[in-house]
Amino acid sequence: MAARTALFVVDIQNDLATDPATRIPHSSRVIDAAGKVLASTRRQLDSSRQDASRPLIVFVQHEEEASSGALVRGTEPWKLVFEPREGDGDEILVGKRTRDTFESNPDLADKLKGLCVTAIVALGIQSECCVLSTCKGALSAGFKVTVLRDAHSTYDEGGKTAVKIERDVEAELAAAGAKVVDWKSVVVVS
Repeated sequence: MAARTALFVVDIQNDLATDPATRIPHSSRVIDAAGKVLASTRRQLDSSRQDASRPLIVFVQHEEEASSGALVRGTEPWKLVFEPREGDGDEILVGKRTRDTFESNPDLADKLKGLCVTAIVALGIQSECCVLSTCKGALSAGFKVTVLRDAHSTYDEGGKTAVKIERDVEAELAAAGAKVVDWKSVVVVS
């Protein structure tokens, strides 16, 4: 069977992306990039339903206990900005309780491999937390990984700007074997 690529849309949730009181500083950039990458991937998916190499879209949604944070299942902060299309088997939702989507879902790598996924393209929030950990988890599971520059971000932290943290994460992932490309390079205009 043909190899497939899975787009991972990591933790683009209301608390982190849309709430003016809690969103990351560059949330509008991430939402814009994610929206365009997602629209392009969906166009590709819709035009290749019979193609065994069609993409898969994985929406990752973090949840935690109320004592740990705001991303409590069923609450407004927990909700996704972008959601899978209902009834579309090529768009799946994966919940998680740890930074690494694969650690939270031990059967996920095998499930993806069973769907012929060999590569993962990642974007989302927060760069140094769930994006980094999920990409490392994917690399450890044997997937090729691409992280999309300017389609992931975080908060300013520890004297570093969000953009500096983004670049540090990209450098760390590149050193681990991932590719880093500008998100615009993966958008197919139709």
